[in-house]
Amino acid sequence: MPVFTQRSLDSDQGIALIVTLMTMTLILALGLALTLTTITESRIANNLRRAAQARYAADAMIERVVPELARVSWDDVLAGVAKSAFTDGAPSGVRILPGGGHLDLTGTTNLLRCGKNACSAADMVARTDDRPWGANNPVWQPYAYGPLDTLATSAFDVPIYVIVWVGDDPAENDGDPVHDGAPPSDCDLQADPVCADGNAGNGVIVLVATAFGADGTQRTVTATVARERNADGKPVDDHPTADVVSWREGR
Repeated sequence: MPVFTQRSLDSDQGIALIVTLMTMTLILALGLALTLTTITESRIANNLRRAAQARYAADAMIERVVPELARVSWDDVLAGVAKSAFTDGAPSGVRILPGGGHLDLTGTTNLLRCGKNACSAADMVARTDDRPWGANNPVWQPYAYGPLDTLATSAFDVPIYVIVWVGDDPAENDGDPVHDGAPPSDCDLQADPVCADGNAGNGVIVLVATAFGADGTQRTVTATVARERNADGKPVDDHPTADVVSWREGR
């Protein structure tokens, strides 16, 4: 007959297996946590890298267009007639972004102009927190735009689309944002010819450069550009130059 051995209920046999399973579970949890941390850190590093690339691209476009702007009529630029040599077609329509996705150039321009996808005449002169100048609100014109890799000579493939808009200096008082430095709107040249020189924004424009990268990355740089002035404080017409007098980074 088989012999059966009765084990005590307080026997410690099998404890080693339980401890081993619990240890393995703990190690597995630690491994998963380390993996998730590594993935998160990698994503953060990639986001920072893309953000830096976009910021440098926007900054580079400011440097790219300022010498061009020194040689052209700012009235033509502000009216949307003159464009940079760096463009990829008409200043409207949809673009396929190098990093994936689409960009509506028309809608993006209108968002900058009035905060909407479509701007009416009333929207353009409406006073808002972002555009408090009324009739002197800038009418932003796309001046330079296109994929960065068509401009850069670097061997690195940087999937970024860049746009530079140009607008009149909102410090002007002429109520005419598509011309640079016209006489103030209340100036009567026949009664007071000197009032024609009373526009502080004459010879000053503002540039907004935005770089659109992969995964929705976007960085903006805003710069104020002024023409060289003579001893009388008026912009130089002969052999003019343009200088960046202020610069700030946005999101």
